[in-house]
Amino acid sequence: MTTAAKAQTLIDLYDAPEILRVVNVWDVVGARAVAALPETKAIATAGHGIAASFGYDDGSTPRDVMIDMVGRIAAAVRVPVTADLDDGYGDAGETTRLAIAAGVVGANVEDRLKPLAESVAAVEAIVRAAEAEGVPFALNARTDAFVRGGGRPVEESVADAIQRGRAFLDAGATAVFVPGILDANITRQLVEGIGERKVSVIGLPGALTASAYEELGVARISYGPLPQRVALTALQELASDLYGTGAIPAGLPALN
Repeated sequence: MTTAAKAQTLIDLYDAPEILRVVNVWDVVGARAVAALPETKAIATAGHGIAASFGYDDGSTPRDVMIDMVGRIAAAVRVPVTADLDDGYGDAGETTRLAIAAGVVGANVEDRLKPLAESVAAVEAIVRAAEAEGVPFALNARTDAFVRGGGRPVEESVADAIQRGRAFLDAGATAVFVPGILDANITRQLVEGIGERKVSVIGLPGALTASAYEELGVARISYGPLPQRVALTALQELASDLYGTGAIPAGLPALN
């Protein structure tokens, strides 16, 4: 499948009636493990997870390191890969071009609550870069209206997310990612304000289930750094057992 065909497949998954469920990965072996599941329709990379695996703080991974890893992941699986590209590294258009060249067909790019005009300009640069490459890039434009909203009333964060989300869609984004613990009422307002099948959420402890978000008209759910935390917790538990009994648990699957 060509890069452009994979990109169109990803766009279609956003538009489908069923919510797009993507499990975030941070390396090639994890991507292959998730892609081997028959339920997997697309792969999402975790910026936080990739940063942690290289010893960087979240959001501080050098662009060349990030592009190299997401490219390795994209080359290792057959399903479309959408990448967390932080805030675009100061040049969202060039970052998008590099990501497409690496085989990535969609991305999250966050606004970090920068001025709206600046954030819209970044979205426009991403769309122009993708068009120049001939790829219908699936931009999941992220607004930090909730996670960086501070102590302001939730109504202000909802209104801000809707304003930014509409502007991002008008500029050519595929969907609008609004991270945070979103209850049914907030989610309903966001979907009504931004659009049916245009809102993307994150699955966090205390958030709704994927099926509940689907009923509310949400397009996509991802899980950010949580899969890595679960994997590392399992590793620590195994290491603790090995320091104790020294025995590997029975029934482990064979390595491919």
